[in-house]
Amino acid sequence: MNKQVNEKVARPPSGVVTIGPMHTLILLRHGESEWNSRNLFTGWVDVDLTPHGEEQAREAGRSLRTAGLLPDVAHTSVLRRSVRTGTLALAALGRPQAPLSRDWRLNERHYGALQGRDKSEVLREYGAERFRLWRRSYDLAPPPLPPGDDEDGEPAPRTESLADVSARLLPHWYEVIAPDLRAGRTVLVVAHSNSLRALAAHLDGLDHDELMELNIPTGIPLCYTLDEHLAPVVRGGRYLDPVGAAEAARAVAKEGHRDTRTAGRTSG
Repeated sequence: MNKQVNEKVARPPSGVVTIGPMHTLILLRHGESEWNSRNLFTGWVDVDLTPHGEEQAREAGRSLRTAGLLPDVAHTSVLRRSVRTGTLALAALGRPQAPLSRDWRLNERHYGALQGRDKSEVLREYGAERFRLWRRSYDLAPPPLPPGDDEDGEPAPRTESLADVSARLLPHWYEVIAPDLRAGRTVLVVAHSNSLRALAAHLDGLDHDELMELNIPTGIPLCYTLDEHLAPVVRGGRYLDPVGAAEAARAVAKEGHRDTRTAGRTSG
């Protein structure tokens, strides 16, 4: 039997219908970044959004407003592509003054020595299986950065597996995000492919095989209704644009398998 990634979500006994407060959590991966458009591994490198990524952020806000999902608070990483997506989305949905907090624990996974490298080149150099495991497995980290290569002189991991991301993210979930939800606030979390994969794996109780297949597209809100135990009412939540999300997720899965010159609008 496959090991579940995390089993800390309290769930009622099988067959028991719970009646209690419902909570709304919205997950949003940042809009297309400058390095997404160039098909490069990004990780902790602090790149900005492309104009297309800015429009994705605004469109996410507009779709939330249309759906009547109005966040009371937002949580982002400290990386500018996350912060700017959150700011632009909140402005577009009519809540520019909503509190927005930043925390490094929502940062993207650190991709170690792969950061700044073209995904297609890494695929050719190391092969499809190693490439897939580095991108999507739970406990395999890419090669680390050599000593002395801290970003902007700040201490940072030299590399991270998704297990490492989960280990730093889940305390933030329990200490900061979950209390906002329990206080009745609608919560928007704007983060990154792997920090959101780690959070979704926790919420949905994904095993390692399911996690390998989980790809989160840029700029499309993923909405969860959570019960009184903060467990999803519907496993996997729902995208506001399910057709567009499915197409974009397939494109994310194919990153590195296409020519860099055509990667722009679909890479994540």
